[in-house]
Amino acid sequence: MSDPKRSAGLTRSVAALIGGLAAASALAAGHLVAGLTDPRFSPLIVVGNAAIDLTPQPVKSFAIDVFGAADKLALLIGMALVILVVAVVGGVLSRRRRLPGMLMIALFGVVGTSAAVGLGPTALIAPVVTTVAGGGVFGWLHSTAGRRGETSEETEPARSGPDRRRFLGSAATVAVGAGAAGLGGRHLVERDNVRASRLAVERALSVRPVESSKIPAGADFHEVGTPTFLTPNEEFHRIDTAFTVPRVTVEGWRLRVHGMVDRELNLSFDDLLRRRRIARTITMSCVSNPVGGDYVSTATFEGVPIRDVLLEAGVRSGADQVFSTSTDGFTAGTPVDVLTDPGRDALLAVGMNGRPLPAQHGFPVRMVTPGLYGFVSATKWLTGLELTTWDGETYWEKRGWAERAPVKTQSRIDSPAGFARVPAGTTTVAGTSWAQTTGIRRVQVRLDGGPWQDARLSTEVNLDTWRMWRTELDLSPGRHTLECRATDKSGYTQTPKRADVVPDGATGWHSVSVTAE
Repeated sequence: MSDPKRSAGLTRSVAALIGGLAAASALAAGHLVAGLTDPRFSPLIVVGNAAIDLTPQPVKSFAIDVFGAADKLALLIGMALVILVVAVVGGVLSRRRRLPGMLMIALFGVVGTSAAVGLGPTALIAPVVTTVAGGGVFGWLHSTAGRRGETSEETEPARSGPDRRRFLGSAATVAVGAGAAGLGGRHLVERDNVRASRLAVERALSVRPVESSKIPAGADFHEVGTPTFLTPNEEFHRIDTAFTVPRVTVEGWRLRVHGMVDRELNLSFDDLLRRRRIARTITMSCVSNPVGGDYVSTATFEGVPIRDVLLEAGVRSGADQVFSTSTDGFTAGTPVDVLTDPGRDALLAVGMNGRPLPAQHGFPVRMVTPGLYGFVSATKWLTGLELTTWDGETYWEKRGWAERAPVKTQSRIDSPAGFARVPAGTTTVAGTSWAQTTGIRRVQVRLDGGPWQDARLSTEVNLDTWRMWRTELDLSPGRHTLECRATDKSGYTQTPKRADVVPDGATGWHSVSVTAE
């Protein structure tokens, strides 16, 4: 008797096609199931999150430096390519026996299931379906190809005509099915009509508008190379842990304020909008921003003071941390005294630069806290505020980052860019500085390690926003090094000592090399 798991040898191209289609079907089926259950548990996303947790911090920093906000997209594409290559190799190794390919599918299943363990029973559904779908498709196509003539000439003369067409028809059916499942999963993941919700919020905000302070003339030096004072929403930097942007509608949104409080609150979006709203212009910077980096932006945020909500709930004695939670599971810990400081104006933000929050920046509600790095204070897609103590560890604390993270005084050179060629003679040098809640007093620039000279500062808008600076330097022909440093209003001047972004932000003077011609 012949081995039912053994077929005549398949051609390499057919075997490779079977492996690729099995992998595509597996991923599509898993994505479809995640769309039906919980989008967070799509196999690629779950495995991607696990991969990030296991990746050494220097590698993560390198990925952010290279890919910026597209780092997670790059990881997903890279994972998909690796899976495709492994699947194709597994298919080719299964030309005569299905076992290598079935083991490959089983390995994918083990990896997906291992990554989902600990996320709850719902998270285990997608990897199981992924494994079953991949194994089923692989076995069916392998059997069909072996039975219908897609064999190599060395083992069996190829049958022609209808047999080949039937196999190709089966392969096409699988391809179409996988595509439909993938698109169906995407539709289910994006089925919440966030666009309609944002339009509804825009109308609601316009009914009771909040007046924001005018930006004075001279707030930036955009004409000589600095950013505009207000960062357009589409250019505002984005660094978060979400592989896909959560799509939360205002109808389904709730904010639970609980823990060490006198009165637990469970607020709808309408409940939130009925409270006092204010608008504040704030510069936000990311702890992952290297010296001279561009993960810093400024916007006018509109929202409800967090202090008002916490006072309404009643903060009990002993509570010193607010543990905030995002709909995607991210957590951050913010000092209670910061959020209840009447001079700080931390917000439950619902608007950004006169518009509802964009989905990628936390719609419908996010936290904005002046003077703290976002990983401890700026939770997006906010769903919970728990009053607790510092005993609890947040998402980034578990990964080696600091418990408390006030923004550090920083400055950078925006123009000329590093390695630029500029005309010899008088050259305008311009840049940006920030020291949220403290304010910038002075920025100094020096040429080739010479004496420091004061730069001219832009008009100050408030202590929570950046200030641009500019100066003129006389450059002789040749290569030069430009450096800058800032002094804040407390009298602190940036240290020249270089420190990495981990655990609480980079330090050091920014410098660029230019060539004058």
